[in-house]
Amino acid sequence: MELLKGRLGVPGHMVRRIDVAGAGGVRLAAWEFTDPPKIGGGLEEGEQRPGVLLLHGLMGRASHWAVTARRLSARHRPVALDQRGHGRSEKPAEGPFDREAYVDDAIAAIEQLGLAPVALVGHAMGALTAWQLAARRPDLVSALVICDMRASALGAASQREWTEWFRSWPVPFATLADVRKWFGEDDPTLERPRPARGEFFAEVMAERADGWRPVFSRRQMLSARETWVHDAHWEELAQVPCPALVVRGLDAELGRAEAQEMVRVLPRGAYAEIPDAGHLLPWEQPDAWCAAIEPFLHAATMPA
Repeated sequence: MELLKGRLGVPGHMVRRIDVAGAGGVRLAAWEFTDPPKIGGGLEEGEQRPGVLLLHGLMGRASHWAVTARRLSARHRPVALDQRGHGRSEKPAEGPFDREAYVDDAIAAIEQLGLAPVALVGHAMGALTAWQLAARRPDLVSALVICDMRASALGAASQREWTEWFRSWPVPFATLADVRKWFGEDDPTLERPRPARGEFFAEVMAERADGWRPVFSRRQMLSARETWVHDAHWEELAQVPCPALVVRGLDAELGRAEAQEMVRVLPRGAYAEIPDAGHLLPWEQPDAWCAAIEPFLHAATMPA
């Protein structure tokens, strides 16, 4: 267990790393944002803050959630998990990187950190993990936020596109400025410049002898993705009993019609849409994102 200051993207704040034993003994790094609740934050003296587990998407890491976690920490106990193959967590050479492993890892984190009943906030792959967990272990989950993850099957073509995209990366990058520029401006898959995307990818690079390279294995990322792109996940959505909020950006990968159908399928679904945002909406529009999820989480997790 470590106490670190000024890490995870917010200078001067405290964060504590806690190692968690995931499925099969895989070592996972969880990061608890430890600032005390603000005066007037809505908690009575001695009242426990309800837990929130933040789950990043494919290629993400816990540090991406720093701003969201700080905003939530006045009323909640936010913990971000580096999922297997990502961030500071173990990257087992042979996996597994299937859906069951990711769900089991998140369950292990909830139980070992004493977070239940927990609100799950997931982005992309992390959102799928969150709703699969909520369907399988409703006793552990108080609320669910799904950020830009489709319930429909994406298909084999999508996996081929990702394989080609990974091959197009000009690694190693000479500098972090090159990372920001390529992912934020020069990536041929971009329709327009997205500076927040450049910052997002700069966060998942590490300096090696020959330059800057991703902290994850692209082969492992494809292995993880392979386990969900060919299947639809509507049935599991219908099995989520807790309040659930589906959030999308106007230019996100999850279209409006599919998002609204997800809300209809969820037994207690709600919908929020953020303009001027794409797939990385929590980082492109952090104020609008937090304004959408904070009242939902407060209503769903605080005692009446």
